[in-house]
Amino acid sequence: MISLTRKTDYALLALTSLAGAKPGNVVSAREIAGQYGVSLSLLMNVLKQLAGCGMVTSVRGARGGYVLARPADQITLAELIDAIEGPVRLAPCVSGSTVRGAYDICQSGGSCPIHRPLSRLQHRLEGFFAGITLDELVAGEAGAAARAGEAADEEEHASGR
Repeated sequence: MISLTRKTDYALLALTSLAGAKPGNVVSAREIAGQYGVSLSLLMNVLKQLAGCGMVTSVRGARGGYVLARPADQITLAELIDAIEGPVRLAPCVSGSTVRGAYDICQSGGSCPIHRPLSRLQHRLEGFFAGITLDELVAGEAGAAARAGEAADEEEHASGR
């Protein structure tokens, strides 16, 4: 089963909290942790990772905290997952199709009957995550993105890819 870690849950909580704040308002890690009842130390580590990836900016001082580094419509779920979890992989041989020697991992090599279907599924999954932005999550629009992904799947099926 594909499952995201608690760190990704915390990252989603933090980013949605920051996206929902009034423009220019700095939100502290303590505020976010208190609001959602989560571990402050783990949340602070996650926020540090997000700052290192350019998704949030840390503001120092007595009234310090965090703000989004970019508008919420420019931060995707794919970017967030990649920053916290690393690349999503359905199988080692289809991890973004840029991994050197990926076929070496598989005993079947180039004759593997599931490599091509898994590669297509991997591509669809990456596209789905890339198509969901933080502002959609905040606004509850993820359902619209899912419907758009289904339409793309139908188009791909109709074209015989």
